[in-house]
Amino acid sequence: MMDPAVAAGLRARGHDVVTVSEVPVLRGLSDPTILAAAGADDRVVVTEDRGDYRRLAYARVLEGQPHPGLILTSNRRWPRGDRRTVGRLVNALDALLRSAETVEGEHWLTPVDRM
Repeated sequence: MMDPAVAAGLRARGHDVVTVSEVPVLRGLSDPTILAAAGADDRVVVTEDRGDYRRLAYARVLEGQPHPGLILTSNRRWPRGDRRTVGRLVNALDALLRSAETVEGEHWLTPVDRM
């Protein structure tokens, strides 16, 4: 689960973002339900759960359902136990969201110093 501090950091930079933990009706729901809610709200999903979300997103596309996109991260590149990770994630997501690049389909998040 994404740290709510990442969403707070992005909101401080002017982005309209939420985490599942901040939306009471989404807490504890299944991945398909969360992805459907994201599609209905035209929101991209940021997740480490690439296996499930890739499969679910592909199924949504095949069914003609809305799917704004996935931003994929990994614990190897973005370690949850490292106190610097929140700031690094905020910087990388902010850079991606401000870029001209459209997040459609699937996008692997790259640290800013490697972009």
